[in-house]
Amino acid sequence: MKFAGKVAVITGSGRKQGLGEAIARRLSEEGATVVIADIGGSRDSATPDAMIGAEAEMREVAESMPGAASTFSCDVRDPDQVRALAAHAVAAHGSLDIWVNNAGIGYIMKPLGEVSADDWRAVIDVNLTGAWFGLQAAAEIMIAQRKGGRIVNIASQAAKSGFPHAQAYTASKHGLVGLVRSASIELGAHGITVNNVCPNHVTTGLGKWQNEHFAAVQGISVEQYLKNMAARIPLGRPGLPEDTANAVAFLCSTEASYITGESMNVSGGEEPH
Repeated sequence: MKFAGKVAVITGSGRKQGLGEAIARRLSEEGATVVIADIGGSRDSATPDAMIGAEAEMREVAESMPGAASTFSCDVRDPDQVRALAAHAVAAHGSLDIWVNNAGIGYIMKPLGEVSADDWRAVIDVNLTGAWFGLQAAAEIMIAQRKGGRIVNIASQAAKSGFPHAQAYTASKHGLVGLVRSASIELGAHGITVNNVCPNHVTTGLGKWQNEHFAAVQGISVEQYLKNMAARIPLGRPGLPEDTANAVAFLCSTEASYITGESMNVSGGEEPH
């Protein structure tokens, strides 16, 4: 129970079988009290119902956790809502020790010439600016608590390499690399570590949509697309949610207390740098 007495906020964790849920469950299994945070409902065309965690599903996720959990609806594009989420963790559970920026848009994928200004802004606003708001809000509380803390961003293999139809997504994830490199320098003196986890493809609900999208782009079946993917991964399979969750748990543990400013690959060897 390495996280007993710790309180963890995980954004974008309100969908069943999603990456955020897996991270929350892994931390909860080790004793953390978790805050299941998601947008709660569609706000605009960039946040369709099929791709976000609604309040009812958030509650179901929280109730499925092995330990104590609460929910909080938060649009990470709004700094006031993000600060309110951080304040909720302290008010409801007495502390804020771990913050995981997991919320992201990975479903706006278009050829370069078809990407609109609104598309670009939506992805950057959630994936990069939303992570910045979370980091800032968490750091403020952690500094005031004077007991250190852990901040982890869920980046992507796209933080290291480019992909077609993913210009905004790739740019946003590359931006997280620079963000942790700078933030880790400033926060190190307070005992706060800041790191990225960079998974390759994970077939969650969003991952299933990506499989179908890119298989159609290439003119092949989803089955063939997945076979081709597995063939280029040294360990022979795409990632599982638990692979990323285990990496997050490590970075949040005392064993990783001397690791900060890093972008850790969790890619089965597909992404070597």
